[in-house]
Amino acid sequence: MKLGIQVVLWIASIFFAYKIYDSVSGPIRFNQVKNERYAKVIDRMKDIRTAQIAHKDVKGVFSNNFDSLIKFIDDGIFTLVEKRDSSYLEYDRTYRIDMLKEVVVIDTLGFVSVKDSLFKNTDRYKNIAYIPVEGAEDKKFQIKAEIINKNGYKVPVFEVKVAKNIILFDQDADLLKQENETVSVDGVNGSEIILGSLSNVSTNGNWPTIFDAKRE
Repeated sequence: MKLGIQVVLWIASIFFAYKIYDSVSGPIRFNQVKNERYAKVIDRMKDIRTAQIAHKDVKGVFSNNFDSLIKFIDDGIFTLVEKRDSSYLEYDRTYRIDMLKEVVVIDTLGFVSVKDSLFKNTDRYKNIAYIPVEGAEDKKFQIKAEIINKNGYKVPVFEVKVAKNIILFDQDADLLKQENETVSVDGVNGSEIILGSLSNVSTNGNWPTIFDAKRE
């Protein structure tokens, strides 16, 4: 009987020790996985931002779907220009004298493909629409683009986002719930990672600067 009680106590002590260990190590493992996946997702969103800014520079608006954005990268052309100040004399009929006119002269220097300019030596942009997380590779970012009225001006804006639930789909439910409720200066606030805005003129993301390190 005593041996049986000892075995039960021994098993119970191991169980409680494991629970204590898991309560400490679980959040650590969660944060490691979270930070690794967030870094991959944000790197891809930076590529989206680069492509969207180029799209606006060339076409005047942001793309509202990934198919057209990828096609733009494949086929788009940047015009290389040089701007220089110049001036000339022009006869003024009012004052009846030659008056100096100052102008900006724009010279076309050449052309370069968007793909070579932005993504040379890599075709990673081909998968720009998809979440770069193992087990969620078939999921896509949500993308929208609109023209909004800002202080009387029509301004193009865009937004790209993905839910944390998709990125951390296989992680502890309680820890994921806490992450979705994050409000912190050094965290990604809210339940989504978001690039841009449909209500403000912005191409920034809602992630902290720690994720803005240059891609190696």
